[in-house]
Amino acid sequence: PTGLNSDADKISFHPYFSYKDLLGFAALLTALASLALFSPNLLGDPDNFTPANPLVTPPHIKPEWY
Repeated sequence: PTGLNSDADKISFHPYFSYKDLLGFAALLTALASLALFSPNLLGDPDNFTPANPLVTPPHIKPEWY
């Protein structure tokens, strides 16, 4: 009806969604950074990682006369 302001229950588009996107990006970046810094082995492929044994020389470093 005429006389009622229809914009009273609306929020402006730009600030709400911009801040929501920035907050989501910051939360995602914080989660990924904390995962990468505190437990980096969760992100890697376990088949490509073998712990080094300091008492054994790797085969690709041994000289030919061994």
